[in-house]
Amino acid sequence: MSGRVLVVDDEVEMQRALKTGLRYHDFDVHAVGTGEEAVRETAAWRPDVILLDLGLPGMDGFATLRALRPTTRAGVIVVSVMPGEKDKVRALDAGADDYVVKPFGTDELVARIKAVLRRQADVSAGEPVVRTGDLEIDLARRSVTAGGRAVKLTPTEYELLRYLALHAGKPVTHTTLLRQVWGEYAVGDKYNTRYVVAQIRKKLGDDPTNPRYIVNEPGVGYRLQA
Repeated sequence: MSGRVLVVDDEVEMQRALKTGLRYHDFDVHAVGTGEEAVRETAAWRPDVILLDLGLPGMDGFATLRALRPTTRAGVIVVSVMPGEKDKVRALDAGADDYVVKPFGTDELVARIKAVLRRQADVSAGEPVVRTGDLEIDLARRSVTAGGRAVKLTPTEYELLRYLALHAGKPVTHTTLLRQVWGEYAVGDKYNTRYVVAQIRKKLGDDPTNPRYIVNEPGVGYRLQA
């Protein structure tokens, strides 16, 4: 699996390292140093995935993300030295597909990029069948099986699992799940999602202390294993 990757980072050494590492894995890579350049290059080159640093000069990463999201379907992976949960939540709620904290390994980054590319392919193909381990979610038939047995979910449980399945491998925030499952103007807190996730795990036979399917993103939300 390969594709076009746009690196947005003002550190020249980081640009060089990412270009070398990603080209080794057969990705076509361009690099720019500012948010303004990222917007222009995205429109001209049409990358599949954008690696976006938050600490950019001038137009910072958050402003760049807000400018990019209405104009491109490219996956955006935030790559930042900012490890705080608030920054992760803010970036993900603004439309980022994933978040990697510097320093990181090339293998981890390549795996995250490939997960974004797989999600894009699934969305293009329509309603996919999502599989992780022995869990199968057939989005066209609205059916769920685990270990070969049918799992009956409530409408709310299914909608939450469906949204995680559509974004398998991507961390999804509590706020996003509240809006997607309970509505754009839903009033509630993360305990609503925690309760529903607990019920889903129980029905799937998943151990909440060591989950195989829906894993916790501390301080952020949840991720369905890809």
